[in-house]
Amino acid sequence: MKKTLLLLLFPLYLFAQPGSESITSKISRVENTLSPPVIYGDTIPHANIYDRMKATGTKAVSIAVIRNYKIEWAKAYGWADEAEQRKATTETRFQAASISKSLNSLGVLKLAQQGKLDPEADINTYLKSWKFPYDSLAHGKTISVNNLLSHTAGLGVHGFPGYKRGKQLPTALQVVKGESPVNTARVRSLFEPGKKMQYSGGGTTITQLVVTEITGRAYHEYMLDEVLKPLGMTNSSYQQPPADTTKLATGYYRNGKPVTGKFHVYPEQAAAGLWTTPTDLAKYIIECQLAYEGKSAKVLNQSWTRKRLTPYIDSNVALGVFIENRGGIRYFNHNGGNEAFLCTSYGSLKDGYGVVIMINGDDFSVIGELLNSVAQVYDWKDFYKPPFKKIVTPAKDSLARYVGDYLVMKDTISLQFCGDDICLRQNGQPSGGYKAIFSSNINFEIGEVPGAFFRVLFNAEGKAEALELKQGGNTLKLERITK
Repeated sequence: MKKTLLLLLFPLYLFAQPGSESITSKISRVENTLSPPVIYGDTIPHANIYDRMKATGTKAVSIAVIRNYKIEWAKAYGWADEAEQRKATTETRFQAASISKSLNSLGVLKLAQQGKLDPEADINTYLKSWKFPYDSLAHGKTISVNNLLSHTAGLGVHGFPGYKRGKQLPTALQVVKGESPVNTARVRSLFEPGKKMQYSGGGTTITQLVVTEITGRAYHEYMLDEVLKPLGMTNSSYQQPPADTTKLATGYYRNGKPVTGKFHVYPEQAAAGLWTTPTDLAKYIIECQLAYEGKSAKVLNQSWTRKRLTPYIDSNVALGVFIENRGGIRYFNHNGGNEAFLCTSYGSLKDGYGVVIMINGDDFSVIGELLNSVAQVYDWKDFYKPPFKKIVTPAKDSLARYVGDYLVMKDTISLQFCGDDICLRQNGQPSGGYKAIFSSNINFEIGEVPGAFFRVLFNAEGKAEALELKQGGNTLKLERITK
């Protein structure tokens, strides 16, 4: 196994910076300090990146680490395409998914900086081929570009599934109108704008229309010339589908199967269409950090950069990015998730450090654990402070009562023995299951799915009849469908 892993040590780029510990040593520690979001027991377990890639079915990981406003190192692991035996490198392009929204906000606000757009004006001022159809839900309020960029427009259509390669693609106009051949609903109001944050990729797609109608240019061409090129993002493109596919990663599901056609195509370019690398996204983060301090202005000047990175209506969301406070230190960040592509980006608002991680898989846990590793190795103050929880081991005869299938909406959750433990599978995946970690005889969590809390419910005869699932402020009852 070790010989195989050595073959997967692909091109590594080091950027020497002064410090007491060598970059090579830090890389090794990052690779061997992957840590979970919740600790069950008394000590923080550390894992190796290759072991976690294998456990999560992740074919490739690519990472770029930022320190002192520079890329300190970038490295790729695994396969860009396993069938082709094409190795992942730091130039392999991944789908940025919703991180596309962050770069989109630069392009939109550049028009505001140039005086071509008032980000507080009614969006219908700039829409020509279509007008947003306000209704009674808007309560007489209009939607601004700032509302769209901060997800405070009160709109629906959270995200997009994309389209298989070769299928007919809708235009951005057809997407917002919900017209064939679109595979999502039309973009309409759910409640009045400016009231609260409601994530809406549909709203971001309206900004794509705003850009093309103000500039008269194709969206991907405008973004290339006005954002990507000025930032030096030479391995990035919003073109859908990309003209050159030789450097593109293939998406893989946890079961090891590739996405049909290698990847999905996203005509919702502003919301999900960027192909890029961690190195290129790190250039974007560094420019934001420098511009925030008035030390650069490749796309936006300091004034507009500060507006962009200031919370808007909701304290956790700004214009195209989220603002996260960890231990009193603020970060601008965004995650991304397309069909079998996941990623994250973090940049500190001060002191110039951060990280970008991208994978061609559908299990975010390896990203989160690698992020926690970087935070520990680079001493990001109070960034990684996991909760510690006790572990209870229920008797095996008690566990046997919980075995069975449970229905959650249209999905089936199965609890089955895996050795002496109980493991959970959703629609048969993953094949080995996720180990259930019990904090009492009837309460358990899944280490790979932080924030999901299960409780076994019993009927009058004392038989397990359902599971209660609490996650994200919601409570669901999962009825047992096998007796």
